[in-house]
Amino acid sequence: MNTLALPDKIDNLQSDSWQTFAPYFEALQQREIGTNSAEIHQWLEQYSHLSKLIHEAGSLIYINTTLDTNDKEVEETYMRFVSDVRPQAQSADQQLKQRLLSLNEAETGLALAMRSIRNQVAMFREENLPLFTAIAKLNTEYDKLTGNLSAEWNGEQQNLNQLVAHVGSDDRAEAERAYRTILDLWLSIRQPLNDLFVKLLPFRQKVAENAGFPDYRAYAFRRMERFEYTPEDCFTFHEAIEVVVVPAVERLLRKKQARLGVDRLMPWDWVPDMGNIVVSTIDGPPLKPYRGQEELIAGCSSMFHQLDSELALYFDTMAADGLLDLDTRQGKAMGGYCSTLPLRERAFIFMNGVGTHDNVQTMLHEAGHAFHAFESMAHTDLYWQRNTPMEFCEVASMAMELLAAPNLVRERGGFYSAEEAARARIEHLESILLFLPYMSVVDRFQHWVYTHPDEAMDTKKLDAHWLALWQRCIPLVDWSQFRDSAETGWQRKLHIFQVPFYYIEYGMAQIGAMQVWRNSLEDYDKALADYRYALSLGGTRTLPALFEAAGAEFRFDVPMLTELVALVEATIADLEQQL
Repeated sequence: MNTLALPDKIDNLQSDSWQTFAPYFEALQQREIGTNSAEIHQWLEQYSHLSKLIHEAGSLIYINTTLDTNDKEVEETYMRFVSDVRPQAQSADQQLKQRLLSLNEAETGLALAMRSIRNQVAMFREENLPLFTAIAKLNTEYDKLTGNLSAEWNGEQQNLNQLVAHVGSDDRAEAERAYRTILDLWLSIRQPLNDLFVKLLPFRQKVAENAGFPDYRAYAFRRMERFEYTPEDCFTFHEAIEVVVVPAVERLLRKKQARLGVDRLMPWDWVPDMGNIVVSTIDGPPLKPYRGQEELIAGCSSMFHQLDSELALYFDTMAADGLLDLDTRQGKAMGGYCSTLPLRERAFIFMNGVGTHDNVQTMLHEAGHAFHAFESMAHTDLYWQRNTPMEFCEVASMAMELLAAPNLVRERGGFYSAEEAARARIEHLESILLFLPYMSVVDRFQHWVYTHPDEAMDTKKLDAHWLALWQRCIPLVDWSQFRDSAETGWQRKLHIFQVPFYYIEYGMAQIGAMQVWRNSLEDYDKALADYRYALSLGGTRTLPALFEAAGAEFRFDVPMLTELVALVEATIADLEQQL
């Protein structure tokens, strides 16, 4: 069998044209595979290379849309890709997957990946391809609506990411003003976001119906390959959070209330849906660890060199290759992410930095994703071996936040004095507790939406259901004067619009990451080695086995949460002694 001459880089390819890729799919579909191991693996390597090629092409086009949501040419390129390339690639890929499944599984060495591929083949429906295209186009509307929100602040026009930083001010009046400014911006697009969501919902319901599922939740669980847990397991997690974490959050908030000397906490004192900002229990101005992207890169590089020289090299490689875009600016999409570029075996990190400690945490988080990509690519060969469950991908990122925390002090390469580092670590540990109830609201909301689709088409019912969950899980804050803010919080969560059901992964991963951190307090070197080993496995193990490889258990019950919350509270108390 002759070697297929596939491009080894994206440069100079017209990636938004199906004709760029069609000949390669056709050649692989028509080529005889043979029966011996060498011939099978040659075909697999070529198919894997083509999968990496089109994955990277799509990633780069998407990255460009987030760098500038106002660039019409980039938007048109993305639309051509999702309209022309992606549907035809998915259809052609379906045929190649069917050929792959006809091979001797023992010869391929892809036993676990085959489970995933069988699932993808079983779920594929040609009639869903135009629906996916329509959904992708609507998803860009969310980025455009939110990416251009801005307001004047002290004579300067600032976007949402810049304004959020002021909510964390130690001046409570300034925090309130920032909160009200941001809320007004969100409420200005309340109706367009309502309209957008009710357009998305029927498309998703139709996708599920076409694939033979009773509702979109059932479809999403199968599409996201949640083979090891069910909706009922999510409910167990929700209940454990309500029993264990919500009371811990209330203890935390009462401490903050006492510090402020107020009879009630207001929405700007804890803002779970605008970056999980919470008023500090510690005197002192907000931490301002760096100014500009280059300072952030330099500081994080120093921290990673203290942690592990090989992981640091991965980070330095991204910096040298221009694969970090970290400062906020007008027109840039919201949020942060890490995108894998599998053909060149690199990763790209995107975020909206404004110089806060939260930005440092985001950088450590996204670097954890990047390290996962590098480690997986270094130890696996085929594209499908790197298909790691998202629940474990987030362990990679969240555990890195905790493992790198000792290096926040300047003596270990970081940004802070010893006292500032203690404040930063307290803030991070508090945010873990504060995040879990909010996560459960987001996940519970989506379970309701996609099992009650007719009711969910009424946005007043969406608001009411979100508000009921909010009042149940977000304690102590007085929302009586801000009902419109409380009930529209679902609009401020990008995942609900663009990646439905992708959120409980963060909660599950946080429990896994906390176990890795717990282990590091007993034997740091072993915990780091276990972490790296688990990352190197890519998607070659089941989800519970990946947790086990990292030294963690895949369970989310009351006893597990009780142990970990107690550790967090005890560590916070110890750190407070350093102030």
